[in-house]
Amino acid sequence: MMTKRNKVYRNLSLVMITLLSLTLLLAACGSNNGSSANEGGSTSTNSNASSDSKDSNDSKGASGTKEIHIGYQKYGTVNILKAKGTLDKRLEAEGYKITWTEFPGGPQLLEALNVGSIDIGHTGEAPPIFAQAAGAPLVYLAHEPASPNSEGILVPKGSPIKSIADLKGKKVALNKGSNVHYLLVKALEKAGVKYSDITTVFLPPGDARVAFENGTVDAWVIWDPFLAAAQTATGGTLLTDGKDLVSNIEYYLASRKFAEENGPVIEAFKEELDKIDKWAETNQKDVAALLSPQLGIDVPSLELAAARRGYGLAPIEDSIVEAQQKIAETFFDLKLIPKAIQVKDATLK
Repeated sequence: MMTKRNKVYRNLSLVMITLLSLTLLLAACGSNNGSSANEGGSTSTNSNASSDSKDSNDSKGASGTKEIHIGYQKYGTVNILKAKGTLDKRLEAEGYKITWTEFPGGPQLLEALNVGSIDIGHTGEAPPIFAQAAGAPLVYLAHEPASPNSEGILVPKGSPIKSIADLKGKKVALNKGSNVHYLLVKALEKAGVKYSDITTVFLPPGDARVAFENGTVDAWVIWDPFLAAAQTATGGTLLTDGKDLVSNIEYYLASRKFAEENGPVIEAFKEELDKIDKWAETNQKDVAALLSPQLGIDVPSLELAAARRGYGLAPIEDSIVEAQQKIAETFFDLKLIPKAIQVKDATLK
């Protein structure tokens, strides 16, 4: 018959065995979780896209596929390219997988390119200048034709502001460092209003739309399709578009390292963009219908935006570099960028 002391020893032994088993089980689970996270480490979030991008570009993963990260904004040829899937199919056949990441504007997109979260992207004229001044290792790949009618300065319906000169002392919303930043500068300059005579309110497009509608700001400088959508929905008054003020050119950019090490991918990207551009120019209603679900913008607004943009891919030539240099010098004179830059340093020539 078991004594009381033996029972105690037996119970203690069982407890120790149980605790040891649980410890081993938890250690095994932790090991498995760590292994799984490493094997499935590819994500589309900005927080860890930098390391994923570098790893995927330098070596193939377990599946033998190299990953490319492309940043895009709402609207433009890249959106159509993504929706049609032609670049995905072409590069998949060559052992590549594309991860697409949407950004609210060009400055945010180029911040991601600067830290390695994306490899390729597209912006207007101003963001690359701000990014280059901040030390981003970017290069220009190609560009779209000028589309001066695709951006403008909007005021609410019934606003007492009737001209650019009336903006003096007013609050003007815009996305800092974006293409419309230069439009605002040139519009004020033409009207004889100092940049310092207005109050700039820096907001991304979504927040700016809210501020515009609730009267927190007096005017909004914005690009399509946000401009077209606001015109359609609110009946706002367009004080001016970019005509006779700015060119409004869309640029395709990449990190220098990626561009120099992935020439065939860059060429494939440009070739597919050019094909999509040619299709989109003659199928604008189809483009609007294709992009409406993706962008969450109504078809009529997208048709309006499609009708006032340019189409057709073009190479980076000296005249383009000179035009960008002029913008860079204007921003430096206004102390909008911290140092003077040479745009030619951001080319592949």
